[in-house]
Amino acid sequence: MNNPDGYSASAEVGSVRKRRTRAERWWIELKKAPLSAWFGMIVLSGYIVVALFAPLLAPYGEAEVFPTPFGPWDEAHRFGTDQIGRDILSRLIYGARNTMGIALVTTLLSFAIGGGLGLVAAIRRGWVDQLLSRTVDVLMAIPSLIFALVLLSIFKPSVVSLILIIAVLDSTRVFRLTRSVAVSVVVMDYVEVARLRGEKLSWVMKKEILPNIMPPLVAEFGLRFSFVFLTIAALSFLGVGIQPPTADWGSMVRDNASLIQFAQYDIKAGFTPLLPAAAIGLLTVAVNFVVDWFLHKTSGLRDEH
Repeated sequence: MNNPDGYSASAEVGSVRKRRTRAERWWIELKKAPLSAWFGMIVLSGYIVVALFAPLLAPYGEAEVFPTPFGPWDEAHRFGTDQIGRDILSRLIYGARNTMGIALVTTLLSFAIGGGLGLVAAIRRGWVDQLLSRTVDVLMAIPSLIFALVLLSIFKPSVVSLILIIAVLDSTRVFRLTRSVAVSVVVMDYVEVARLRGEKLSWVMKKEILPNIMPPLVAEFGLRFSFVFLTIAALSFLGVGIQPPTADWGSMVRDNASLIQFAQYDIKAGFTPLLPAAAIGLLTVAVNFVVDWFLHKTSGLRDEH
């Protein structure tokens, strides 16, 4: 007679061994990653730590005001203060949490909308595919930044409206990619068998199609995050994005841009608006380095020696 406890223990040991083997395989791949990928992963890890522990790392509050507008760089304010006396370093740290957090939520929502509708269009085809595809074509014909500016001017600028508007506009790109890669998968025999077996649409999407199109979607997620991040920064620079007193790198560049003209008198003051701009650029470069490496690994191409 079989021992169910023994069988359960053997299954658990096998599961742990499989997870360990997968982790070892990932570590081997990481060790073979190029320097650019390692640079991107280290920078991303640093940004994530800063975003998660912003209240502990920031020397002052996000909107704490000191009686020294455009104050100098000193021990009390390492990067000086802005036009109303807020500590630049503290707002840079809090800006990582706000800008990256909102960009991440927006990207996740855009993938939920665009990815879901793209899978539905690829499976259903017919009039459903035509209706969704033509709607997406109309939305993509309008420049997304201009469209977002118009919508945010109509509706009251807020974090919720910013996330919803950018997510809907950016989901059109996700829809096109998801549909294009899913169309070649839905004609496979195993998908047809699942549909003939009577499986629900959600089950077919989750179990049969999505696992086979994940690599390009994961790579696209990194690129979409960069584009959404830059869009939020651009809208904040134009004054319709993240609203004060919330710290945001785009609005920090706008608020301190006038200091550049004083660089010939005080070089440190001239660098003040470049700090949030450098934070935006460094994050974008890091994400693209990691995405490029991931695309190379999932493409099946071998490194040339």
